[in-house]
Amino acid sequence: MGLTPDELEPRRAAIAPVPWTWLNQVHGARVVVVRSPGEHAGVDADAAVTDVVGATLAVHTADCAGVLLRSEGPGRRVIGAAHAGWRGLEAGVLEATVSAMHELGATAIRWMLGPCISADHYEFSPVELDRLAARFGERVRSRTLDGRVAFDLRAGVSSALTACGAEPYESAGPAHPTPTPPCTADDERYFSWRARGDRGRQAAITWMTPPPGGGFG
Repeated sequence: MGLTPDELEPRRAAIAPVPWTWLNQVHGARVVVVRSPGEHAGVDADAAVTDVVGATLAVHTADCAGVLLRSEGPGRRVIGAAHAGWRGLEAGVLEATVSAMHELGATAIRWMLGPCISADHYEFSPVELDRLAARFGERVRSRTLDGRVAFDLRAGVSSALTACGAEPYESAGPAHPTPTPPCTADDERYFSWRARGDRGRQAAITWMTPPPGGGFG
């Protein structure tokens, strides 16, 4: 992210003053279950879930999708964070995350998508797009602003999670759906590898607070 560990730690503590579980993301489908705050920090994985009060989960992105999840049903309170680029999406990282949350006792699961690249700027291989469309539906097919073949990552995330029975998080109810997340290629407040070659990363963070709290960060 362009900062040293000593520089990052005060920033993390200001957001959630407990050890964070951050991951060495490898564009795969491994999900870790966090049993204590900070457990599994730095391991090779692309998602984490927990039911532990005080645990903080983080994923880093710079065009890929950062997806935050939480249970809202009568079952156990569980949260999750997943890093989903197209490779992780194809590998099944979101399905694996929802499954891991169910194993911890989650029932109704809702999700929120952070800033990621939009189809307007996501030129894509037609061969790989055919494969993704066969799995996630034709809605993932799109075109860039200049008419080139593109992949709609947001649509792919939505398709994968809908198939798992998870629903998008609406902060103000169905009449006021959560706005479309910013495009990292369009919005220079966010890092984008494809648009600008940025080496930094933004973080999507969620943490478990004592009942009745808990939520997205």
